[in-house]
Amino acid sequence: MAPSFGMLVVGLTGNIGAGKSSVARLFASWGATVVDADVLARAAVAPGTDALRAISVRWGKNVVMGDGALDRAALRRVVFTDPAERVALEAIVHPEVARLRADAVAAARNRGDRLVVCDIPLLFEAALTGTVDAIVLVDAPRDQRLQRLIRDRGLSANEAATMIDVQWPPDRKRPLADWIVENDATPAELAARSRAVFDALSARAAST
Repeated sequence: MAPSFGMLVVGLTGNIGAGKSSVARLFASWGATVVDADVLARAAVAPGTDALRAISVRWGKNVVMGDGALDRAALRRVVFTDPAERVALEAIVHPEVARLRADAVAAARNRGDRLVVCDIPLLFEAALTGTVDAIVLVDAPRDQRLQRLIRDRGLSANEAATMIDVQWPPDRKRPLADWIVENDATPAELAARSRAVFDALSARAAST
């Protein structure tokens, strides 16, 4: 696909536990404009938003905390065990996240930014590949991803496995990516591999 004029928009993706956020932080530290999916997702369901009201109507007050904020853990327990419920949640949240992402990319273009990295966990699953100029996939073996979710997020093995299994398997995603960052070794090796991809992206951005 043709790059956006004067700016390269990169879709950074990876299955849960692969280390996509670590790569995003590295890219940001090297000067890329990073549009953080977690920030957008939290803004989309902030107190007072239409999305949070729709969630409350659908799943009840038990998924809203006393201060009016979304109880993400309670909602996760509901939607990740029922595919129909997960689809219903995505139908509420994804359009708002997409709007916020488009606003952030437009602001970057107006500033004259050259390399914009959009962190999009469900880039393939949500059919968003056409919204970016290039795709970087962060990948790691399933066992490593499972252990990271248990260690870093305090999930049970069953919860972690469920969250992994609702996404496309990496073997389906790898052929569709322009670059792959393997995160199966040390942080230093991840940084080196990420830097090589960042340099390639920067060179491509400079040619737009």
